[in-house]
Amino acid sequence: MKIAIIVAMGKELNLLLPLLADKTEAETPLSRKTVYTGRIGSADVAAMQCGIGKVNSALVTSELIDMFHPDLVINTGVAGGTGETRVLDLVVGDEVAYHDVWCGPGTEWGEAAGCPRFFESAKEVCGLDCLAESNGVKHGLIASGDIFVSTPEEVARIRGLYPEVKAVDMESASIAQTCYLRGVPFFVMRVVSDTPGGEDNIAQYNNFWDDAPRQTFGMLQNLLTELTTL
Repeated sequence: MKIAIIVAMGKELNLLLPLLADKTEAETPLSRKTVYTGRIGSADVAAMQCGIGKVNSALVTSELIDMFHPDLVINTGVAGGTGETRVLDLVVGDEVAYHDVWCGPGTEWGEAAGCPRFFESAKEVCGLDCLAESNGVKHGLIASGDIFVSTPEEVARIRGLYPEVKAVDMESASIAQTCYLRGVPFFVMRVVSDTPGGEDNIAQYNNFWDDAPRQTFGMLQNLLTELTTL
């Protein structure tokens, strides 16, 4: 099985790279970012840090698909909570959508041209035993946009579009759209870094950086182990 992993944080990438056996690295032709390839267990793996925002993440996803031809693209990183999740909760994005896209009359808000309003993560991954919903693991919708969501008004607007939204970020939907258009299954999992609109929102975001990479990395290890032994 060939798995591409796109991460948002350098600390996550640094935790992942030592697991790659027979590691090699190369520069991608368009984004000029480094892609690391190797093996984890029985899986061939390519890993990259995409950078912030929809354009960066879409470009990296497309490059990884062209260079590596993965069977699955996994995206992990951080996200803002929307009131139903707490800091360091892991949100499994069963679905992802845009909160800042509208293509005009006759289309729904969040519906990119030629695409569904909601992109669905690979069901066989979402249903893995290690991702069973618990106190620290939530399943649901992740909404993306080119905005760092930080105020109660922004959260309220997004919840007005998607009352069921569990988390917000800046890359998941563009990665999902790229995979949808390229016909490649994807899976998104994010750790909640802060609660936008809360009084201590910025302090939450600034103070969680040591625990969050370990949290997501631990679950990513479990996911890869279970996925490659099915």
